[in-house]
Amino acid sequence: MAFMAVLESDLRALSAEARRRYPAIKDGAEHAILKLRSLSSSSEIAQHDDILRIFLMACEVKTIKLSVIGLSCLQKLIAHDAVASPALNEILATLKDHGEMADEGVQLKTLQTVLIIFQSRLQPDGEEHTAQALGICLRLLENNRSSDSVRNTAAATFRQAVALIFDHVVSSESLPAGKFVHGGYVSRSASVTIDVNHSINNSNRSLEEDFVSLDKSKMRETPTKAGKLGLRLLEDLTALAAGGSATWLRVSSIQRTFALDILEFILSNYVAVFRTLLPYEQVLRHQICSLLMTSLRTNSEIEGETGEPYFRRLVLRSVAHIIRHYSSSLITESEVFLSMLVRATSLDLPLWHRILVLEILRGFCVEAHTLRILFLNFDMNPKNTNVVEGMIKALARVVSSVQFQDTSEESLVAVAGMFTSKAKGIEWSLDNDASNAAVLVASEAHAVTLAIEGLLGVVFTVATLTDEAVDVGELESPRCDSDPPAKFIGKTAVLCTTMVDSVWLTILDALSLILAKSQGEAIVLEILKGYQAFTQACGVLRAVEPLNSFLASLCKFTISSSNETERRSRSLLSPGSKRTEVVVDQRDVVVLTLKNVQALRTLFNITHRLYNVLGPSWVLVLETLAALDRAIHSPHATTQEVSAAVSKLTREPSGQYSDFSILSSLNSQLFESSGLMHISAVKSLLSALRQLSHQSMAGTLSGIAQTSSQKTGSISFAVERMISILVNNLHRIQPLWDDVVGHFVELANSPNHHLRAMALKALDQSISAVLGSDQFEENASRQRGTKTEMKALEISVISPLHVVYGSCSSSDVHAGSLKILLHILERHGDKLCYSWPNILEMLRSVAGSSEKDLVTLGFQSLRVIMNDGLSTVPSEFLHVCIDVTGAYSAQKTELNISLTAIGLLWTSTDFIAKGLFEGPTEDKGRETLDHKNGEKIEQTLNTVKKANQQDPSITVAEHEKLLFSVFSLLQNLGADERPEVRNSAVRTLFQILGSHGQKLSKSMWEDCLWNYVFTTLDRASHMAATSSKDEWHGKELGVRGGKAVHMLIHHSRNTAQKQWDETLVLVFSGIARILRTFFPLLRSITNFWSGWESLLCFVKNSIANGSKEVALAAVGCLQSTVLSHSPKGNLPMPYLKSVLDVYDIILRNPTSCNDMVANKVKQEIIHGLGEVYVHAQGMFDSSMYAQLLSIIESAIKEANITQSNFEAEFGHVPPVQRVVLEIFPLLRPPNHLPSLWAVFFQKLLHYLPNSDSFVENEGDAAKPVESRGYTSDTMKMSDIPNGTTSNKRVEVESPSSSSDSKRDSATTISSDLFAEKLVPVLVDLFIQAPVAERSITFPYIIQGLGRCMITRRENPDGGLWGLAVKSFNQLLVDDIEKLACYCGRALPSNSLAAISKEDDESLEMELLDVLGDKILMSDIDASHDILERLIITLDRCASRTCSLSVETVELVPPHCSRFSLTCLHKLFSLSSYNNESSVWNQTRGEISKISVMILMTRCEFILKKFLTDEKELGERPFPSARISEIAFVLQEMARVVMHPETASVLPLHPYLKGGLVEENPDQRAHLFVLFSPLCELVKSRNSRVRDLVQVLLRLVGTQLGLHKICLTN
Repeated sequence: MAFMAVLESDLRALSAEARRRYPAIKDGAEHAILKLRSLSSSSEIAQHDDILRIFLMACEVKTIKLSVIGLSCLQKLIAHDAVASPALNEILATLKDHGEMADEGVQLKTLQTVLIIFQSRLQPDGEEHTAQALGICLRLLENNRSSDSVRNTAAATFRQAVALIFDHVVSSESLPAGKFVHGGYVSRSASVTIDVNHSINNSNRSLEEDFVSLDKSKMRETPTKAGKLGLRLLEDLTALAAGGSATWLRVSSIQRTFALDILEFILSNYVAVFRTLLPYEQVLRHQICSLLMTSLRTNSEIEGETGEPYFRRLVLRSVAHIIRHYSSSLITESEVFLSMLVRATSLDLPLWHRILVLEILRGFCVEAHTLRILFLNFDMNPKNTNVVEGMIKALARVVSSVQFQDTSEESLVAVAGMFTSKAKGIEWSLDNDASNAAVLVASEAHAVTLAIEGLLGVVFTVATLTDEAVDVGELESPRCDSDPPAKFIGKTAVLCTTMVDSVWLTILDALSLILAKSQGEAIVLEILKGYQAFTQACGVLRAVEPLNSFLASLCKFTISSSNETERRSRSLLSPGSKRTEVVVDQRDVVVLTLKNVQALRTLFNITHRLYNVLGPSWVLVLETLAALDRAIHSPHATTQEVSAAVSKLTREPSGQYSDFSILSSLNSQLFESSGLMHISAVKSLLSALRQLSHQSMAGTLSGIAQTSSQKTGSISFAVERMISILVNNLHRIQPLWDDVVGHFVELANSPNHHLRAMALKALDQSISAVLGSDQFEENASRQRGTKTEMKALEISVISPLHVVYGSCSSSDVHAGSLKILLHILERHGDKLCYSWPNILEMLRSVAGSSEKDLVTLGFQSLRVIMNDGLSTVPSEFLHVCIDVTGAYSAQKTELNISLTAIGLLWTSTDFIAKGLFEGPTEDKGRETLDHKNGEKIEQTLNTVKKANQQDPSITVAEHEKLLFSVFSLLQNLGADERPEVRNSAVRTLFQILGSHGQKLSKSMWEDCLWNYVFTTLDRASHMAATSSKDEWHGKELGVRGGKAVHMLIHHSRNTAQKQWDETLVLVFSGIARILRTFFPLLRSITNFWSGWESLLCFVKNSIANGSKEVALAAVGCLQSTVLSHSPKGNLPMPYLKSVLDVYDIILRNPTSCNDMVANKVKQEIIHGLGEVYVHAQGMFDSSMYAQLLSIIESAIKEANITQSNFEAEFGHVPPVQRVVLEIFPLLRPPNHLPSLWAVFFQKLLHYLPNSDSFVENEGDAAKPVESRGYTSDTMKMSDIPNGTTSNKRVEVESPSSSSDSKRDSATTISSDLFAEKLVPVLVDLFIQAPVAERSITFPYIIQGLGRCMITRRENPDGGLWGLAVKSFNQLLVDDIEKLACYCGRALPSNSLAAISKEDDESLEMELLDVLGDKILMSDIDASHDILERLIITLDRCASRTCSLSVETVELVPPHCSRFSLTCLHKLFSLSSYNNESSVWNQTRGEISKISVMILMTRCEFILKKFLTDEKELGERPFPSARISEIAFVLQEMARVVMHPETASVLPLHPYLKGGLVEENPDQRAHLFVLFSPLCELVKSRNSRVRDLVQVLLRLVGTQLGLHKICLTN
């Protein structure tokens, strides 16, 4: 064992030390070592005292070294329980002797041994031994020769021995082992709140349970032996503290301070002993309390030890312990003590003494349990005085006294410094060299600080106890939704309520004073925490008056006035400093100090905690928040910088935002949290906001601009916060809505326009918020009509708009309400269900307004409904929507709105038509339509109903009713006096019918035709005929020169009649559209034919009597119908014939219009005839075709008669005839009647000049026609039952039937200009004609062109003859392959004569090219006679130059010479042969034979003529034309190579012919024929001629082979 080893080591040391001088001790030590080795435990050592004896022997020697070794070993033996109890007496005697030794080490070892005895099993339980042990300590303590360390050790040993004795008392009396509270003075922490919480935590350790158990058991009068021992000790200590002697301890006197300190220790740590044992309680009551009361008395001057601060502190601390722990049993004594303490605060005592008292009072205040017990025992007991209230008032007096001190400012600064140091966790202290004045100021500040902390302790205690009452269920939490009881019955709740009523005013006065005068950050924060805690407690306790008072006081510190800020800023400046800054006017400057910011934060914390219980107190809060809102939005508002120390304590780590942004956020969060409030609290808040707004409304009417602006800002704040509350309470909006919106309506009626605008904006935001909420959207998505609650809510949300619009007379309010409605419809119109009557009624009333802006705004809302919202409008309100749209269409305020409203009606029909069947309900499935011409067309009509996008509750009949209501509105608008409106209505009516006609049933169509379409047409036609023709004047723009200046109106719209003409045009266009689209369906309606006849009557009247536009529209109406349905076979024959009859009547009868209008109409009709024929030619028979040609002929005649001067004046074809020329290509006979081509060409040829000669020439003209079955009667065609035309005989009018009429016709129609335009048309039609018809009519076409060519004689400058020549050439070129069948016939000689005399070079050259290169070079089957005549014609033209005399040849124009040369060239070409390119055939050979003989004759004549003329001229110059001619002939002779077949006809010797063929493939036999003239030309004077002749002679030699003969060969 380690203990044994240590003990053996100590014995060896002792033996070594005593070896020389004390051998007995040495021997005893060695013997003990041997004995120790035989023992194994501490208990065996205790049973054998040999070892103990050797140590006692060492001590008896009283040498320092041996005593130290001996005492140390004794301590080890006692500590290890190795000493038997009987040895205690001897040990104590030894210790007493050693205590008297002068050595400090021995004394300390003695004290240690005494303490170990009390801590071991040897602790004396007898009075004698205990007194002996304690006496050793006291004697060393009081010994003047003892060192300080010995005294301190003796004091500590005595204290610990006393504690061990009383611990033994507690255990022997079976008392609770724990201590109730910590002993000693309650140290100050960094915050009063922490102190209160610390006291609560200590008192919560089963304190109540222990007290209850102690109270139940009776106090014991007879203590145990240990109890008696403790009682003797307590009595001696009390006597010593009182200055007497201790009988039992055998001590005459010690320091009273030490004794009092031990007593204070016992009182604070062993409460259970005094609460359980009656003797102890009596000592406490009679001796200790008496001692303390005597010590507390201050009526006489205090001297000696009792006047020392430390003694006074111990007395006060002991008194505090008695009050804290024993006040319940010592009621009277505690009351006396408290009264003395309170009185001491106001006595003229030393400042340090008052500070000590204040520390004690502060300790009571910050200990919640103590303050609770005191208040219960005294203030709530009628028999006792209100000691707590007195204590709080005493503290308040100390606080308020600071304002009366001469150094109040310095003291307040010092107080702030103390709080700042405390907040930082450091002890505040003065500088070492501080003056007495500074020390005084610091002491006074310390007293004030303690008083403030005491008051704050009361505040936090009240708050803590209130929270405790809430936790145990005695009080309702302020966040609880239930209403509080009328009276609190819980013990803690009653205690808190009584305490608040008792102390709130005193605390408020003191705290508000300090808060007003203090600027330190830490003290401001601590006081504001107190404000917050006490106010929240008042709210929980429903203490209205304290709550309002604290709130009002707090609100005063939230916004600083500029004067106060300036004053404080000046006070901070040193006297010697100068302000160089520019001083600005601070009336508008708001500076939020740190106090303001923290006060505002405190206010926010309070309101967040108590929002359910504030009730009327909200007004105080809201006034402050309104001021804050103005400051936040003020451009001149600023905040002071916050120091780093406070920032660490109070701000978030991410506090980079400015104070303003944080306060603004807190301000917003307060109202955003209203969704968590009880509904009654929200109503209270709204009521307060409304009250604030009402209070400010009166100020807005004052003349002071600044006041009015502030009041307006308050109202704006109230309105904005109301909106915020609404937004955050959308889940329960119904009970709040009326209060909020009611105030907005009141503001809307205000005379201040700013308030009206504010109210309208708020109303817009509120309604939008409700309609946009999730709850409203969920309800709106459900089936409508099932929620009466939802209906009431929706109506209440929308109805304020109607109320505002109807109750306010201001135009800006009207406009604002309409803008709100527009916003609602745009954003949330699809969610509305029950409020449509109010909305539509409001819009209807706006339509009747005379203010343009209001009508515009109202109409914008209607547009949203009609364009996007019809699908969401319930079916029962659709007709109202249409009626309101009609009201806007009919309003006279704004024209554009009327026009757009009509467009909305059209949009509505798109929606309505979705509920109709896709086709007539009477004609479901497939139906067969029977036409009068016998044809049957099957038409399939779909019956699919597009109802999936519609409300199933709306029937088809309701859709039809809605559609007819739209038609009725449009029909009425069609009679509007404003042309734009009625035109738009008419246009829209027919557009609707055109767009949705396929969905209308037959019955609906019948109603539409007779009730709307024809009625509209009749009215428009009547108004167009009867309206005034007086010219209108435009809007007056001003006055110039005394005369009014009017806006110009276009001449086409400057009368009422012209305006109605435009409407009538639109009606015709609309009718045309529906006929074009739905004619097959309409034709099946009963009595449609009568309607058609009525329409034709309107058309005839309109063309005959109307304007140009009306007439053209009427024509277009019929035209489009025919063109649309005739190609499809949907137009029966009677309808087509009726149209032709109308056109025939119009063209034959004169109209009341002027010539220009009439011509324009006729042009349109003629053009239409062409289109009709193109699209319906399959329906034409011979009679209809004849009627068509007759109509065209009458138009040509009428145009030639009425416009005979047009051609002379303008040089153009009359417009009517020009249109006729345009449609002639369209009037080709139909394919099923090819025999009509002859009739058609006969009509066309009849319009060419000199048609009378054509008529008289019946020989060749009539024969071919008659040969095909034509007769001389007027052309007739039989009608075929099935409506088609057969290829039977076509009878054509005979040319000789009526010579007078023909002659008159010819003179009437003849016009070179018209013929000039007709010829190309005629030629094109001829080319397009069938082959058979072309073969028959070709001679007559050529003959007609010949008549046109002859006009060159009468009008050589005209273009007709030249055009005829070109057309003639075109016909020859295009039909050259088919010309064989025509060339057998002899052409009229006059035609060829006309060609031979042609002097227009281009035409002549073109004719030569056609004749020489096309006709004669082609493989044509023509007779020899015809070919010879054509070649002779070329030869005749080639002889123009050579046939003239030398004198006259120079007079001939150059183009004549070129023409002759060209003819010669054609002859050479016809006679030549080229192996590479020429295609040789029989016809080609025949032509070559004919042309070569004629060519040789012509060449021989030219050569001989040249020689003769050269001789006659002699030396005179030869004409250049003749030289060019002879040169051209010689060159061509050298070029030409002949075919053997061609050369065979030349008059050559047979031998010469055979040799040429064999020797030379390129035969030039013509050179042998002309060899003689060539030889004569060798002697010509012209060198060029000689050279050319030389070339020819060489060619002759080559042909004879002479070039191969050589002498060398």
